[in-house]
Amino acid sequence: MSKCPFSGHAGAVSPSGGTTNRNWWPNQLDLSILHQHHPASNPLGDDFNYAEEFNKLDFEALKRDLDALMAESQDWWPADWGHYGALFIRMAWHSAGTYRSADGRGGAGHGNQRFAPLNSWPDNINIDKARRLLWPIKQKYGNSISWADLMILAGNCALESMGFKTFGFAGGRVDIWAPEVDVFWGTETGWLSDERHNAKGELEQPLSATEMGLIYVNPEGPEGNPDPLASGREVRDTFARMGMNNEETVALVAGGHTFGKAHGAAVADHVGAEPEGGSIEQQGLGWHSDYESGKGVHTISSGIEGAWKPNPTRWDGGYFEMMFTYEWELSKSPAGAWQWHPKDVREEHLIPDAHDPTKSSPPMMTTADLSLRFDPAYEPISRRFRENQDAFADAFARAWFKLTHRDLGPRSLYLGPEVPQEVLIWQDPIPPVDHPLIAAAEIDDLKHKLQSSGLSVAELVSTAWASASSFRGSDKRGGANGARLRLAPQRSWEVNRPEQLNHVLGVLEGLQQAFNTSRGDGKRVSLADLIVLAGGVGVEKAAAAAGHNLVVPFHPGRMDASEAQTDAASFSVLRPIADGFRNWMRSGLEVPAEQLLVDRAQLLNLSAPEMTVLVGGLRVLGTNADGSDRGVLTDRVGQLSNDFFVNLLDMETEWTAVEGASQLYAGRSRSSGSQKWTATRADLVFGSNAQLRAIAEVYAQRGGEQTFLEDFAAAWVKVMELDRFDRR
Repeated sequence: MSKCPFSGHAGAVSPSGGTTNRNWWPNQLDLSILHQHHPASNPLGDDFNYAEEFNKLDFEALKRDLDALMAESQDWWPADWGHYGALFIRMAWHSAGTYRSADGRGGAGHGNQRFAPLNSWPDNINIDKARRLLWPIKQKYGNSISWADLMILAGNCALESMGFKTFGFAGGRVDIWAPEVDVFWGTETGWLSDERHNAKGELEQPLSATEMGLIYVNPEGPEGNPDPLASGREVRDTFARMGMNNEETVALVAGGHTFGKAHGAAVADHVGAEPEGGSIEQQGLGWHSDYESGKGVHTISSGIEGAWKPNPTRWDGGYFEMMFTYEWELSKSPAGAWQWHPKDVREEHLIPDAHDPTKSSPPMMTTADLSLRFDPAYEPISRRFRENQDAFADAFARAWFKLTHRDLGPRSLYLGPEVPQEVLIWQDPIPPVDHPLIAAAEIDDLKHKLQSSGLSVAELVSTAWASASSFRGSDKRGGANGARLRLAPQRSWEVNRPEQLNHVLGVLEGLQQAFNTSRGDGKRVSLADLIVLAGGVGVEKAAAAAGHNLVVPFHPGRMDASEAQTDAASFSVLRPIADGFRNWMRSGLEVPAEQLLVDRAQLLNLSAPEMTVLVGGLRVLGTNADGSDRGVLTDRVGQLSNDFFVNLLDMETEWTAVEGASQLYAGRSRSSGSQKWTATRADLVFGSNAQLRAIAEVYAQRGGEQTFLEDFAAAWVKVMELDRFDRR
């Protein structure tokens, strides 16, 4: 049968309906994460500058429109108590709340809630209605406000419209135009299932949500078990995985649940398909309910039913007042979900129905809510907030700002009139440039001193790579700017070879001090700049040793952060478990090294060719983190050559696994049988994977060495400047 005729061919079928390479070879290395968000998918074009458009925005007019929207209840999706505030808070929270600090992925930074899987997560049920309510405003202001910014700003305006003073708002989030393919959400194949806890109950890294399709935890309790103490342990773990401490966690949960209600008017059997699974006539709206009107008083969302406190559209201390005034008894919602109701509730605490003023109900709490009362760490914080409303308001304002801005990047990227003046430690602050920068003459002088410093090519290059490659594009943290490589915890990371690093930093700090104290014109060089410059010198020396004249571009302007500006605990999450560029993996890992290499390349915003050329170059420069010769496929270590590719693709070499050594291989001469090389999976993948081999052949073929040199220098500079947002 003809499935999709087009172009006049009656038997034609859609390519998407065919068997793909992934179907045939499910373990094939996925390089697509390196080439997602192709410019061709962006309807705004390469020249579109969002910051410029945002700065033209009539920000106050936009906020007035959002404020008006809050109270304009629509018949197609009526507002609870005539106010949409709680719905928009939930939309903003769930947009930002996917962030996890382990790899910096998720979060509100790209408007990804518009796309699968997030637009169809069970925990995001009916948030699609909030985005549709926002559409007329997005349509009015067009490209001056991204969806990513608009969703967060709507949450802020919702809070303010109900009497809460927010900490501030910053724009600058740039929309994506297709689903993200680099984010690992879990291996489960069913919604609300859990295959992510090990036998000890520990949650798999880098995940933060406890079940597939949740933002955080099951509100009914772990795996639906209504145990507040057990829920408290899960709440603490999952919020910590997104960078929140105990006080921030209590403030967020209580602040968010000060507003609105949960919806569980009937069993979930009445609810239809999610947006991605809906019929075409639904036009992307999901979860159609056939329970009576399917909306308003009949709404089914989480399955839990009711409001947390009286006056659900007003900021006050009612949440903690209800929590500690009453004893709570377990019950079930009309949808069959576990929840808790107060015993002997007083009449003044009965809450009028959100849509029928003739009815009222007692407040409710979820099992996760009651963890704030019964967990030994959360309970004293909750009682303090109950007694001190100002402290609660300040903690919630700060935690909300952190939640919604955690992945936006450095403050230099913040846009708009409501950017807070206060600098926060989680923003990884770096001092502004306060001195004249070095120019060509000083750069040349420093380069000569570095060349005669006694430091080897490998030492110069390894130190610069260790500094710059800590960057991750997911949340724009890390990088060379700030020179945090010299501070805890990065200075002691095993992958950075601390003993060698201490020696190199000692030499560089001596050069820095000598240069700065000798200047009478106020010019200074930061250690951050000197580390990067030193790496470039190492690359140039290696190229010269191979007979090539190569100049590595360098742009000063980095500054050095202090210990006081560095949250060591927060920076610990940047510690890599593997760095295939330095042929290093933490011991005990069973994940194939090539997968971890690609993952790290994606965090460094690298393409497959950039990843390939950097690995080949770093190998011949002798930069392996353990100092080994694994993958160093050259007899002239320290010279920048294309030997890695030439020797990897040499058919005279036969590779076999080394018995008893995980992911290690030996390369032997086919003719003599003598061993020539050793390599890891992060090396051999450039010969075994068809796509990577095709790239490697470009560098190994005749004339490829010049291409290799030029591409290596360009990719090197890109990594060195990943965090130079001041140059974009």
